[in-house]
This record gives sequence, C-alpha cells and structure tokens, in this order.
Amino acid sequence: MTDSPLAAGTIAPAFTLPGDGGRTISLKDFAGKKLVLYFYPKDDTSGCTQEAKDFNALKSDFAKAGTEILGVSPDSATSHDKFKKKHGLDFALVSDESKAMLEAYGVWTEKSMYGRKYMGVERTTFLIDPAGKIAKVWNKVKVPGHAAEVLEAAKTL
Repeated sequence: MTDSPLAAGTIAPAFTLPGDGGRTISLKDFAGKKLVLYFYPKDDTSGCTQEAKDFNALKSDFAKAGTEILGVSPDSATSHDKFKKKHGLDFALVSDESKAMLEAYGVWTEKSMYGRKYMGVERTTFLIDPAGKIAKVWNKVKVPGHAAEVLEAAKTL
C-alpha cells in the first residue's frame, strides 16, 4: 500500500488513545472543529522534530482558522511527554503503540532502507472537517513547507 486508502469525503476512523500528560484523547473530542491529524514515525528524530516545530510555530494561525493539531506516532505517551517538553510543543500527541489507529488510517506500511524491508509509519497528514470527514490527505509528506501548506488548506475549509 503506497497511499492511504482514506480519500477526501471519507468519514475519519474513530479512535481513543493515550495522549501526552496522562490524558486519553478521542476523535470525538474534536467534533465541530477542524483537525490536522498528522502521523509521523518517531519522536526526537530530525524530520519528525522539524515537522512538530513547524506545526507548533503556526499553532496560533491554525487556531485563528478554527483548527486543532494532533500528532500521532507509535511512541509511548512517556516518550511524547519528553518530546513535547524538550521542544516546547503546545499541541497534543497521541500514542498508538498497538498500531491499530495507524492501520485504520493506512499509514502503517512496508518501508525499505538500504535494501532492508521493515514496517513503519508513512509520514501522512489528514485535514478533517468539523463533521468528521476527511477534507484533504497529504501522502508521503516532505517536511519543508508542509505545515504552511496545511494551514492554507485549513483556512479555506
């Protein structure tokens, strides 16, 4: 599977997962709001850190556009707490150690590095509308400029 099977117009799969700070976070918590749901491979790696910092830097602009931000990776909630504190991140992160949500969104895929195949997170972002439908999908995200591109889409949704 190369791209998420979830296309624009599809209802976003529901989830309830452990989040940073010991809280539980569900899709229904964002009902009536726009949501940037972005999936990333690993806390505190260079690309993932830059992506998180880029979204964080635009958080007030997303808020003006009535849009929340939620990051998801298979790292533990404890790892998320350390990652948020280290980089001053001011939005929620959820932990999907079971990979059930990653699979539901089609982002847990076979990857290859130096000829070795392994399973991992395909960096993907979903913009979900206030009714819980997927408005836009970015597959195989390249980090530079991505958060600003998502913000522009959120403003017009």
